[in-house]
Amino acid sequence: MARLVAEMTMSLDGFIALPDDSVNGLFDWYSNGPVDIPTARSDMTWHVTEASAEHLRRTMSTAGALLVGRRIFDITHGWDGQHPIDCPIVVLSHSVPDGWPRDGVPYTFVTTGFADAVKAATALAGDKDVGLAGPDVIRQAIDAGLVEEIRVNLAPWLLGEGIRFFDHLAAAPVKLEQTRVIQGDAVTHLYYKVLPRL
Repeated sequence: MARLVAEMTMSLDGFIALPDDSVNGLFDWYSNGPVDIPTARSDMTWHVTEASAEHLRRTMSTAGALLVGRRIFDITHGWDGQHPIDCPIVVLSHSVPDGWPRDGVPYTFVTTGFADAVKAATALAGDKDVGLAGPDVIRQAIDAGLVEEIRVNLAPWLLGEGIRFFDHLAAAPVKLEQTRVIQGDAVTHLYYKVLPRL
C-alpha cells in the first residue's frame, strides 16, 4: 500500500514562501551543481550537486502519485499540464478550475474532501509513495495520522515571515525519528519517520 510522504523546501525559520507566495532563494539548490537531473518536462532540467541528485532521484523514483492543494496548483498554473515528476496528480480543491480536466493530462480534481483525495491518490500510486505538497494538505494528513515520512529540504535562509511548512497542527505534538541526512550545497535534505502516537 502507498505511503504518504510530505516534502517541501523550507527556510531555517520554518517558511516555505513569503506572504506573496514568492520563494526568494529557497530553491537555489536546484541550479547550483554540475549534475543534470532531467525531469518529465522537456523545458526543465535541474542542475544540482551529487548529494542533492541522490535525494532527487529517490524522490522521483518512489513517487507513484502527488496529492497537492489548490493553492499550489494555481501558483504553478497547473505546471502547464506537465509536472516535473512523471506521475499522476491529485488536486484537492473546493471546485474544478476552468479549463480542467484536460485530455491526456493525468490530473484528478477531488472536490469532496481530504479523505476522498487520499483515497484517489493512493489508488493511483499503487505500491509507490504518495507525495504530499502544500502546507494545508500536509497539515490535514498529519492530523489524520496518515503521514509516514517527512522530508525537509532545509535552505539557509531566514525569511522572517510568510507561509509556514507546519502550522496549526491539531495533532501536535508529533514525535519524529531522523532517519537520514544528506548535505547538499545551499540545502540539507532531512528525512524523518513519523512515530506512532501514544
